[in-house]
Amino acid sequence: MAQKQQPPKRKMNTIVRLTLFWVILAFAALGIVALTSPHDTLQSEPISQVISDANAGKVSKIDVQGNNLTVTLKNQDKPTIKSVKDSSSSIYEQGLQQNKATVTNIPPSETGSTLWNLAIIVIPVLLIVGFFMFMMRQAQGQNNQAMGFGKSKAKLYGIDKEKVVFGDIAGNDNAKQDLEEVVDFLKHPKKYESLGAKIPKGVLLVGSPGTGKTMLARAVAGEANVPFFSISGSEFVEMFVGVGASRVRDLFAKAKKNAPAIIFIDEIDAVGRKRGSGMGGGHDEREQTLNQILVEMDGFETGTNVIVLAATNRADVLDAALLRPGRFDRRTNIMLPERKDREAILKVHFKNKPVDETVAIDKLAAKTAGSSGADLANIANEAAIIAARRNAKKISNADLTEAFEKVAIGPERKTKVMSEDERRMTAYHEAGHAIVGHVLPDSDPVHKVTIIPRGGTGGVTWFLPPEDKSYTNVYEFKDILARAMGGRVAEKIIYGADGITTGAGSDLRKATEIARDMIIEQGMGTKLRDQVFHEDAGGMMFDKMTHERPYSDDTAKEIDREVEALIKEASLRAELVITHNRKSLDALAAALLEEETLEEKDVVKLLKHTTLPKEVMLHNQSEVALAA
Repeated sequence: MAQKQQPPKRKMNTIVRLTLFWVILAFAALGIVALTSPHDTLQSEPISQVISDANAGKVSKIDVQGNNLTVTLKNQDKPTIKSVKDSSSSIYEQGLQQNKATVTNIPPSETGSTLWNLAIIVIPVLLIVGFFMFMMRQAQGQNNQAMGFGKSKAKLYGIDKEKVVFGDIAGNDNAKQDLEEVVDFLKHPKKYESLGAKIPKGVLLVGSPGTGKTMLARAVAGEANVPFFSISGSEFVEMFVGVGASRVRDLFAKAKKNAPAIIFIDEIDAVGRKRGSGMGGGHDEREQTLNQILVEMDGFETGTNVIVLAATNRADVLDAALLRPGRFDRRTNIMLPERKDREAILKVHFKNKPVDETVAIDKLAAKTAGSSGADLANIANEAAIIAARRNAKKISNADLTEAFEKVAIGPERKTKVMSEDERRMTAYHEAGHAIVGHVLPDSDPVHKVTIIPRGGTGGVTWFLPPEDKSYTNVYEFKDILARAMGGRVAEKIIYGADGITTGAGSDLRKATEIARDMIIEQGMGTKLRDQVFHEDAGGMMFDKMTHERPYSDDTAKEIDREVEALIKEASLRAELVITHNRKSLDALAAALLEEETLEEKDVVKLLKHTTLPKEVMLHNQSEVALAA
């Protein structure tokens, strides 16, 4: 039987009770003061004036209570005047004539003074007692917090909340199959135990950000119908020594008490990084927490029937002891969705959104290669926002296209003012990208060209692959490099070598990154062919300072020369293409200056007469011979 969660309104109820206590106390004090305070609504006059008025026949009655007098004038029902007589003599001795007014002697009342004296004592005592009660409650709360500092902060899901099941998640069929086995074991353990099978103790969900790792974990909670404890890896570690390990012990104790159960640790790389890379000499708080996780997952205690799910997008930095069989037995890779999966995901996100007949989700799915599930959800949401902004009742395909482009390359900045010289330079720059990408045989086709600033760029030439790709060959990489250099080369051809601008900064940076990746990570160099010099970028700063790079200084120089050769080759190929198709460059730039944005069909029409120079063809043939 699962433990019940603490009601979320408990803290609020405590505040309400405390506030109500202080309000009642304040009202009680005010009531006592009001009861014991005299109602001073009478006009005060000296005793001589009262006696003079009485002797003149203006007074009908005088009430005497001790030394205090209340005077009722003739033709009135209630006293309106008060006064004080001399305590050593009676009112007659002070000058009142007999039978001029009715004098009534009232015995002095001690009730008011008694209550007043009691209030003077009781009210301060009540206030002091209330203050100490408040302080004791605060101290008790702090003590409970201190005593619970080592308690797990995991949240319990999957029992009384709205559930997510595998049917609600589109795509990721392989990952769902792995997780469905875990769910089936929790539901029918005897079926597996009869064959001697043991369920994995841990399942590690690995994938890029936004691919749905946490959503799949929520679906496991919804399907399994067992206690599901969810916690983030960062919630284990505090500034105090031993807190993380204590929370791990408490978390697993709760899960074992409610077994069969599932523990989900999101972003486990926050505590699961390789040991020995910290500044604490291997004894820092994070490593102590990791050690406790290792022991709890596969220690001396067996048969606990607790399964650990964990999610990360940095599996390369996790400690080897965490990844071995017996701890995380199964590693489930959650890949970026393929075309059919993207279409299914988009249909899920558009299920409750009104769309018109122009919306083509299948075409959007074809264009969004490389997008994650989170990206697709963002596109759907942006399309709805754009449609609402123009007060439309339904989402159109134009809204969908604008949302896709906004998410992929940034929003248009139509308010940015550009001079004619800048517009002309931008037009030739983008035309250079487009021509090189259009002519080279292994480049992706041009999707759109615009000189309207988008995101952080002054213009965009957008290439989209016609289909999903799992691999990229050398020729495709080199065509990507050439079209990246096309903008800078076009500037050089039009404005001269000294007329180049900073507009190509991001292109050059991207080209250099691709070239280095080809040499260092993919083994696509000329002299360094089939050699990889991987550098781990996930280590801590101290780790990077103390570990040498995996190649010598001579190799580093050779890598620099290989990168330089690739960039020069790309520039040469781009220059050959643009020079050979100069008329098409001018025509495309002129069209951009007039239209500002050109779609794929417009670009293809303008560049229908472009051809591939013979020099580039011969260069490609030499590459084939070299590869052979």
